Amino acid sequence: MNIPIKALAAHGAKEPLQAFEYTPGPLGSEEVEIAVESCGICHSDLSMLDNDWGMTTYPFVPGHEVIGRVVALGEHTKRLKLGDRVGLGWNSSSCGECDSCLSGNQNLCLKAQGTIVGRHGGFATRVRADWTWISPIPEGLDPTKAGPLLCGGITVFNPILEFGIKPTDSVAVIGIGGLGHMALKFLRAWGCEVTAFTTSDSKREEALQLGAHRTLNSRNSEELEKAAGSFDFILNTTNAALDWNTYVAALKPKGRLHTVGAVLEPMSISAFPLIMGQKSVSGSPLGSPATTDQMLNFSRRHGIAPTTETFPMSRANEALDHLRAGKARYRIVLINDLE
Repeated sequence: MNIPIKALAAHGAKEPLQAFEYTPGPLGSEEVEIAVESCGICHSDLSMLDNDWGMTTYPFVPGHEVIGRVVALGEHTKRLKLGDRVGLGWNSSSCGECDSCLSGNQNLCLKAQGTIVGRHGGFATRVRADWTWISPIPEGLDPTKAGPLLCGGITVFNPILEFGIKPTDSVAVIGIGGLGHMALKFLRAWGCEVTAFTTSDSKREEALQLGAHRTLNSRNSEELEKAAGSFDFILNTTNAALDWNTYVAALKPKGRLHTVGAVLEPMSISAFPLIMGQKSVSGSPLGSPATTDQMLNFSRRHGIAPTTETFPMSRANEALDHLRAGKARYRIVLINDLE
């Protein structure tokens, strides 16, 4: 199958998306072609669009939270069949032969290819990826809301599994936005006692509705001091430079401060509190394909879905501006109307 693909692409950094068409070439033996039904918008799409990370190639087609139907299969693909509803996230391929891949940690493969890094993404009628990175969508998940689970959802779910977070743990989430609101939902369903760090009292009710048992105002020094020694696990979902030592102080002995937010500035943390409390600071990317499957099934079982707004894909520029202005509550999904 080599049908021309209609898409939306930017031809330079910070330029608006325009109609774009390309012919993908022969389907690889392990590739799957997906007819795109919807695609979430992630802040990483903005970062790539603006070339903030210095690795964008143009014309650039965003979109790495894809939901759609399988319409073509390479001869060596497995576990998928034509017509399956599937999802595709940040990665589209990995080498399959390095230590990370062979140990089930394909998300750590140094040769992994991002869906929108040197490839055309899901703001399009169709998109391609290796079968190993394409996840069947369980019956019972709303396909119009499932897209953000493939990036934001798995990003916050992965460390819950990776670090053995227990239902008896006291946990906290920094940043109640596109990532953080899903973290609250997962951790509440996991059985943890969940605290949301918010920047204002006005966000308190929202955080409680999303799954937090309580909130702390991160701009209130008295509240933060009282929280010292309170948490087994603190998850940072922001990309802002914070007073990291305050959050380390809020950890219990053997506690962990973990970031999935792409903080660009160096994180200044004193060593002594880490040593004396045997505390840890860590980070992680998205999860492996197997962890993604677990996350999707957990979401189905517990009725977890991102809180979303929808736009037609033809109005993607308007949706991107909405996200750029910080108005998204909490994720945006584009419904494909390009055909």
